[in-house]
Amino acid sequence: MPDKKTLIIIGRQFGSGGKAVAQELGKRLGIAVYDNELIAKSAEASGLGKECFIRSDEKRSLFSMPAFFSPERFSDIGGSYVRDHETFGIQAEVIRGIAARESAIFVGRCADYILRDMPTLSVFISAPSGERAERVSARCGISVKEAQGLMEKKDRTRQTYYNYFTFREWGVASNYDLCINSGLFGIEGTADLIINAAQKKGLL
Repeated sequence: MPDKKTLIIIGRQFGSGGKAVAQELGKRLGIAVYDNELIAKSAEASGLGKECFIRSDEKRSLFSMPAFFSPERFSDIGGSYVRDHETFGIQAEVIRGIAARESAIFVGRCADYILRDMPTLSVFISAPSGERAERVSARCGISVKEAQGLMEKKDRTRQTYYNYFTFREWGVASNYDLCINSGLFGIEGTADLIINAAQKKGLL
């Protein structure tokens, strides 16, 4: 079918190689990969500064209840609340626009929820903590211990962002078509599994 569209969405633990898998898929299938590119496209579509989207990329502002009711902080918190929802809404429209036009691979950013009414393959990639820490340590030039702390922080913010905007549970198998341990299969092997699943689902 010449008009068949392939939409693959990659959720991932920090350091699991999810972006590398997406890039491998993009190279093999000749499909564009959208990750940080969505920030630039969202900023362009909205007319807002790119830094606004970078600041709220896959995370939302958190505040305590006492802070929420504090008169001194109410205006700032309200601004964060509006910004989070506005930037999410704009980015969601960008994702839907891309999906309507072309085949694409989306990395994170709740794309599985945003495109829930379209035929997609949603994947969550994980890996053992030790392997992730080694990868993050090498990539960021930090110690393994520092990498573990960074992993926990990044995963926590991704989980909070995803759970808040989708009303689902980030990383829970029942919310995805396919969950893969990239530590077991490697980047190329993980890509093989995703392509096979996409074929079985009729997306390729």
